[in-house]
Amino acid sequence: MKAKTLKKDKVNIITLGCSKNLVDSEVLSGQLAANEIEVVHENKKLDHNIVVVNTCGFIDKAKEESVNTILDQLELKRRGKLDKVYVTGCLSERYRGDLEKEIPEVDAWFGTLELPLILKQFDADYKSELLGERLLSTPQHYAYVKISEGCNRTCSFCAIPLMRGQHVSKPIEQLVTEVEGLVQKGVKEIMLIAQELTYYGLDIYKKRELPRLLNALADIKGLEWIRLHYAYPSKFPLEVLDVMRERENICKYLDMPLQHASNNMLKAMKRNITREEMSELIHHIREKVPGICLRTTLIAGFPGETEEDVEELKEFLQEHRFDRVGIFSYSHEENTSAYELEDTIPQEEKERRAQEIMEVQQEISYEKNQEKIGKVFKVLIDKKEAGRYLGRTEFDSVEVDNEVVIHGKNLKPGTFVNVRITKAYDYDIEGEVV
Repeated sequence: MKAKTLKKDKVNIITLGCSKNLVDSEVLSGQLAANEIEVVHENKKLDHNIVVVNTCGFIDKAKEESVNTILDQLELKRRGKLDKVYVTGCLSERYRGDLEKEIPEVDAWFGTLELPLILKQFDADYKSELLGERLLSTPQHYAYVKISEGCNRTCSFCAIPLMRGQHVSKPIEQLVTEVEGLVQKGVKEIMLIAQELTYYGLDIYKKRELPRLLNALADIKGLEWIRLHYAYPSKFPLEVLDVMRERENICKYLDMPLQHASNNMLKAMKRNITREEMSELIHHIREKVPGICLRTTLIAGFPGETEEDVEELKEFLQEHRFDRVGIFSYSHEENTSAYELEDTIPQEEKERRAQEIMEVQQEISYEKNQEKIGKVFKVLIDKKEAGRYLGRTEFDSVEVDNEVVIHGKNLKPGTFVNVRITKAYDYDIEGEVV
């Protein structure tokens, strides 16, 4: 590719949004590297001449961050520090027409599934033999693995199907090959991600095949931890729990976004499940997999939400005592069915409700962490920071959950150690190696 400079191109990829975007960026990096184009992630040195911004278009805050990042890169281009700025990802997929008019300085816009077209900008070929190959932007010992694209659910608040299309599962053999390659590179933990894990296989095998996939991945030698993210509660395939209980390297951890607990809200959100059914499922999960860590995400301030709905949600949290909870304030997204409802709750009120709900969870998290004091856990060391080591137990995922702070010597990131917990806080725990 011809650029203004005579030196060889160096591409910096900036990733915004979720882990699914991160995987897309890693795949793009792998393809560029295979075409002998130098590529880096989130490069701080500013010694690159081309930028690809992989955007998020999920909610208002994410869209704003994506637009600001694009404008920052265009400012660098205006000052002669960059030759090209390309934009891809969900925001670009969803609003390309408008964005092209509003920000014409961007050199090219691409959707979520246009990797070959991005490569064309670099006179590079899409190498299909690199299926599953990618340049990891995470530390070497863990990686995200995307088992499907898109989503067939019709939740009223969600714009993901508009940006990612319908659900498409990757074949089991392909995923096994991908994970084997990652393990050979030193990956010890994989986090399975999808818009909706439990739907896996329905499109290509005509039945839910997450249990079969898990068994195939659990057979891979050297893979220590398999973690499940984003399971939909309605029609949850209960056989997954048998596999989780039987296979040692599947973490007793499940990330299952419930979004709300009041039946009024669940119906308005088109979640296809009632509070009573969710309660039954949670009891079933805990019965089948004793000691499992349950993580969920919730939405505060959906149109029509009343104080009674908020109280019901808080009661539900106190009843079920989740290990981890994340919360979003509702974002009114055009072309979703909830967009037809009136978004009457002010943003400050949405945030106040979210805060109130999180305070309930904070207390639960603190109590649950206190129960860990004196117990010994297997911990994966992630990094050394400010003279101490940070790691995670099988009950903690990267960035969203507890960290274990370890005071010790000569611990190597990517290794496992046994740690006795000595102190506990709301969201982190401390311990010493035994």
